Amino acid sequence: MNLQELLGEELYNQVMEKVGDNKLAVVSDGNWIPKDKFNDKLNEIKGLKDQITSRDKQLDDLKKVDPEALQQKINDLQEENNNTKTEYEGKLKKQTFDYALKDALTGAKVRNPKAAKALLDLESIKLDGDKLLGLEDQLNALKESDSYLFEEKEKINAKFSIGQHKKEQNATVDLKSMSYQERLKLKQDNPAQYDSLVGR
Repeated sequence: MNLQELLGEELYNQVMEKVGDNKLAVVSDGNWIPKDKFNDKLNEIKGLKDQITSRDKQLDDLKKVDPEALQQKINDLQEENNNTKTEYEGKLKKQTFDYALKDALTGAKVRNPKAAKALLDLESIKLDGDKLLGLEDQLNALKESDSYLFEEKEKINAKFSIGQHKKEQNATVDLKSMSYQERLKLKQDNPAQYDSLVGR
């Protein structure tokens, strides 16, 4: 059996082409191709065939791709990204608004910010930079209708007329309810009244 019969027509032609000038017409006459060289060429051909098969499969897979479905998938992903971005920006905007409102209510001496917030028309309050437009009017209205929500400022009657009787002065000020700073101010502004209150 000669080499061509052993390998088959197609494989024989490929081997002979790869062997080049060293190819032999007859194997049985004592001349031969070294086994390692033959195996190298055989493996090279097998590798090339595998590459062609793999590329053919890739081409077939690409042919199966539906361009419209692929475009729809891209559109869906873009829409999902836009929705995520919009949702994130909305949450960030609401969080910024809530912090600004909380600070504003605290600054307005609201006793219970949560209760006061429930009475506000939040839709009509807009955040402009660091200012809350429309909040001040609502707070003023709340001070009129629900004053209990706000801390009362301590009022001290510091107006005294010349020659006013000491009993009248004592009646307008309660030393026990005054803070240290208020006592100090009274002592500086009206030492005579302060002395009468402490019993001097």
